[in-house]
Amino acid sequence: MGREAICTCDWAGEITEVKALLETSEIILRGGIRKRIPFNELQQVKVISDRLCFQAGREPVELILGSPAAERWAATIASPPPSLARKLGITSATRVRTIGNIDDEILNAALAEAAQHTARNADIIVALVGTPESLQAVLKQAMKQLMSGIPIWIVYAKGPGHPLNETAIRTLLRSNGMMDTKVASVSAKLTALRFNLRKSE
Repeated sequence: MGREAICTCDWAGEITEVKALLETSEIILRGGIRKRIPFNELQQVKVISDRLCFQAGREPVELILGSPAAERWAATIASPPPSLARKLGITSATRVRTIGNIDDEILNAALAEAAQHTARNADIIVALVGTPESLQAVLKQAMKQLMSGIPIWIVYAKGPGHPLNETAIRTLLRSNGMMDTKVASVSAKLTALRFNLRKSE
């Protein structure tokens, strides 16, 4: 999840307070100025005193974030975004169990970086679900591994109008002793929540 700040924004001479969000691949401004600026459209990114300065198209922009935050935001913008495999915690040493018909090209490319695909001795589970029934089935199939501490990524469709949403997923998994610990955008159509066994108090 991205960082955020309430700050003053000077957008080509228009000065107002905004809520600025630093996401994986874009800056989002809300409030007096509403903009989404992908990192690849930012030019001349630099820090001047307590300000993050850049060009958005031909328009100069300054966000008064404070010196430490401005430096961190500039460094994040300059760094390449993490790969999906990295966001999911998949490396060349990871053993992955997959559940469901995974036909998304981007997700399959990330899964291909794993050392092995196996239902036994997995380090992580990746499950694609589309309905409450398929989510229930995944829990039934994976419960033994989940209770032993293996994390699971629940991958589902983005946006409204689908049979399964974030709230329903969180409600069911939490009622089964799991806690959501991460979120990751998978592709234009898919997003994912990671769950781990809830730690004992």
